[in-house]
Amino acid sequence: MTVSYDDFEHLSFDRRSDGVVVVTLNRPEVLNAANVQMHREMAQVWSVIDDDEEVRASVVTGAGRAFSAGGDLAMIEEMTTTYAAVLAQWHDASAIVEQMLAARKPIIAAINGVAVGAGLAVALLADVSIIATTARISDGHVRLGVAAGDHAAIIWPLLCGMAKAKYYLMTADFVDGPEAERIGLVTRCVPDDQVLAEALAVATRLAAGSATAVQWTKRIMNQWLRQALPAFGESVALEMLGFLGPDAQEGVAALRDRRAPAFPSVIPSGDRPADGSGADRPGGVDTSS
Repeated sequence: MTVSYDDFEHLSFDRRSDGVVVVTLNRPEVLNAANVQMHREMAQVWSVIDDDEEVRASVVTGAGRAFSAGGDLAMIEEMTTTYAAVLAQWHDASAIVEQMLAARKPIIAAINGVAVGAGLAVALLADVSIIATTARISDGHVRLGVAAGDHAAIIWPLLCGMAKAKYYLMTADFVDGPEAERIGLVTRCVPDDQVLAEALAVATRLAAGSATAVQWTKRIMNQWLRQALPAFGESVALEMLGFLGPDAQEGVAALRDRRAPAFPSVIPSGDRPADGSGADRPGGVDTSS
């Protein structure tokens, strides 16, 4: 089935005369958090742009004061109780990465505010990423009690190195714009009121260049990311497995209650045996048998 710009419910488009299309994640009332439909659209849009002969580059940004706050809480909550929902999101999360890697035309992210989870996947998988000074980004998965999936395994170690990647993915700490630029997570950090203009300037420059040279250079560079596809596949599978476990249920409940989570997989130190068994190791998993 052919998809057109008119088919998108939660993305809006500004097709400019200079060959650039601005794609806006458009659920500002929830900080552009992705529900099921928007999550799917974040994968489908790139093939539509590739098929548009009048477009040579795209800019993706968020409506209002956020880029994207990640997955909609209702969608995430359904994933902790419904196997079919997990299967659907496994497909869509994989498709975002696969479709962005397959896209021929350059993508520039204008990260105008907070970017988390699936939204951050789109922001960091863009070919060029411009972030606002006050914007904050976080992978966020471990905060929910699931493994870092979506995009992290395929790109964070390449962008900022393994040491920084492990730290930020295992802690889910936020990174502000200047620090994101310093460690290499993004291309450039600019003042808040310049982020979209800077992204458009880059997109216009690329759109005016040799289409074959720009697109083929992108294709070559993306081979580095394709080498990590096996690790990405495992990361998404483990993320989805986590959604079916008790830690994710507690993570969602904690977000709803605005409190710190008490993950069932964490055994309080006072309850751990002191006999040297495996249950005394970090994580409380007995591996002695």
